[in-house]
Amino acid sequence: MTTADTPRLELAAPRLTFPRVLTRGAVAKAITEVAVRPMPIRMRYPDGTVVGDGGPDSPILDVVRPRALFRRLEAHPKIGLGEAYMAGDWRAGEGTDLARALMPFAARMGELVPKPLLSLRGLVDRAIPRHQRNTLEGSRSNISAHYDLSNDLFSAFLDPSLSYSSALFDPARPVAEQDLHEAQVRKVEAILDAADVRAGSRVLEIGTGWGELSIRAAARGATVTSVTLSSEQRDLALERIAAAGYADRVEVLLQDYRETTGQFDAIVSVEMIEAVGEEYWETYFQQIDSLLAPGGAVAVQAILMEHHRLLATKGSFGWIQKYIFPGGLIPSLQAIRDVTRESTTLRVERVQAFGADYAETLRRWRETFIARWDEIEHHGFDETFRRMWEFYLAYCEAGFATGYLDVAQIRFTRQEDR
Repeated sequence: MTTADTPRLELAAPRLTFPRVLTRGAVAKAITEVAVRPMPIRMRYPDGTVVGDGGPDSPILDVVRPRALFRRLEAHPKIGLGEAYMAGDWRAGEGTDLARALMPFAARMGELVPKPLLSLRGLVDRAIPRHQRNTLEGSRSNISAHYDLSNDLFSAFLDPSLSYSSALFDPARPVAEQDLHEAQVRKVEAILDAADVRAGSRVLEIGTGWGELSIRAAARGATVTSVTLSSEQRDLALERIAAAGYADRVEVLLQDYRETTGQFDAIVSVEMIEAVGEEYWETYFQQIDSLLAPGGAVAVQAILMEHHRLLATKGSFGWIQKYIFPGGLIPSLQAIRDVTRESTTLRVERVQAFGADYAETLRRWRETFIARWDEIEHHGFDETFRRMWEFYLAYCEAGFATGYLDVAQIRFTRQEDR
């Protein structure tokens, strides 16, 4: 999709069905206030009423249109908060950072709904739409919906490496003193090290991005096959690879990982497993297993959540899946260990987690996105899109900052013990 084709987002009024239509948001309002009352925030209504246990320096959440906000929350509990922010029904108060306002919610994600009401989850949870299944055709559509938005959009807020995944900061130095580009290069070099990429290595990359990992693997003397489903990313990646002088060492294929053939000494994949979907985790790792040459190593950078949270949420449709990553699902480390142990010869050998670094990465992306909005807007994106992406980046930052989410580089080697 080119920028000229970028659709403007339309937020319809929430569709209410019996019996929710009878409450007109009153139930959602009551539940929200119960949840907010002990939190270190201040939820402020237009009439000046404040709910929450926050003090003068606590985050402020301004409710601009209470009726619209609570009707959205009541109609779609997992989607309504984000849609209400997109529509302007609420905002972070003056002097309050949006991610900071969301952190108290992220820190209490499993406790927001009173326990007696958890049994009613089935009445409001929506299943992930079948059209978002990650079949061969579905994956192409899901990936295109996000990564083919516009190379200009991503170039505006990413660092010069165009790395759209967590950076890895040096723990021996203050983070504030470290450049994001430097930290992104450090991340790429770390995952190449984890996969034992060296001169002469045959490398498979699943998920090309904009070519930075392929370039750095080629610089080590490796030959690289990289696969992607994003035509926009492939076009720019090929340009960057050629400009770096490695066109003879790197092949970029517009191809699903399930269609890949060959034998590789090293297989790397950075934050692509989140787009695979639980239904295909076994297929994903079995394919990696079949493509890995004897003595080879695999390194996967994955966003992770606790296993009990995965079990509680994996079947329901949320705001991120509707607006940002269709078909996406974040795995747990336990799920990865289980599926590889049960269906492959791959075994987790080492895990390096650095979730706090993702919070900092997201903070810097959001800061740059906001600072360069005037430039981004000229590529065909509207105000609703701006609020959607501000919420997305802040929402994710809050998740990593509070430990609800983590990210790790996971090294696998083959063990013939099945």
